[in-house]
Amino acid sequence: MRILEKISDFAGNTFAVWVILFAALSLMFPGGFAWIAPHVSLLLGIIMFGMGLTLTLDDFKGVLKAPVSVLIAVVLQYTVMPLVAFGLAVIFQLPPEIAAGVILVGCCPGGTASNVMTFLAKGNTALSVSVTAVSTVLAPILTPALTLLFASQWLPVSAADMFISIVQIVLIPVVLGIVVRLLFSKQVDKSIKALPLISVIGIVAVASAVVAVNREDILTTGLLIFSVVILHNILGLAIGYLFGKLFKFDFADQKAVSIEVGMQNSGLGSALALAHFSPIAAVPSALFSVWHNISGPVLSTWWGKRTGNSPKADGDTKTG
Repeated sequence: MRILEKISDFAGNTFAVWVILFAALSLMFPGGFAWIAPHVSLLLGIIMFGMGLTLTLDDFKGVLKAPVSVLIAVVLQYTVMPLVAFGLAVIFQLPPEIAAGVILVGCCPGGTASNVMTFLAKGNTALSVSVTAVSTVLAPILTPALTLLFASQWLPVSAADMFISIVQIVLIPVVLGIVVRLLFSKQVDKSIKALPLISVIGIVAVASAVVAVNREDILTTGLLIFSVVILHNILGLAIGYLFGKLFKFDFADQKAVSIEVGMQNSGLGSALALAHFSPIAAVPSALFSVWHNISGPVLSTWWGKRTGNSPKADGDTKTG
């Protein structure tokens, strides 16, 4: 088990390297990865089950300890990124499938990667985990509704079908994971350190599959999409940070809010795009996965050296 934990830690610490490496390999040898595409929803369900195993009731109690902070961060999560995505789609006059894909990833909740990045940045990890938990639970309602609102002018959007998909591949696995941890906490605690390896394998597989099935489109429009994805992520991080300052959060909370707003559950975006739009619509999510696993560690390393006056990597937020 210790060997597996070491492998898992290594995979988690070098996540960005694996995403980039396998994205490049799938671009060069698409036939070796395209077969994964039909199984993306299953892979994401396994990842979300693993996320559920890491959550406890205390993570949701964090909402009661700092309701204002969590509420503000969740509202920012579901307003800043969809609005920025919509603006970028209009400004760059993106093709319909790509525009819908950019908006879709913007309407997704945060992922567990944001919790890791917040911890590395010496931000308020407790706040980050609470925001991720709440935004994930709200995703079946808010992600389809916001996608319908912002993307329907480019492509038809079935909010009802998207709701069912998110319940199946996100909410049910997360709830099952929480229940399993409640019932078998000792066993789960012994094996929980191996979960990052599963997440890394899953996300790398999803990104590789999307790149493989869209190889030709990426070679022709990849630079445009990647530019939009980079702007989307950077603007989300910056606006989240500025709002944290506006609401007079301390530095640890500002970092947590920035990372929560700027980092999306790109795996969910890929799965929904493949299921409800088209393969090319999944490319923004796949490239977002590649990019935010570069920008996240860079920002976290820089912020980790600037702890401010009240580092709270393991503490609770006082705001709210």
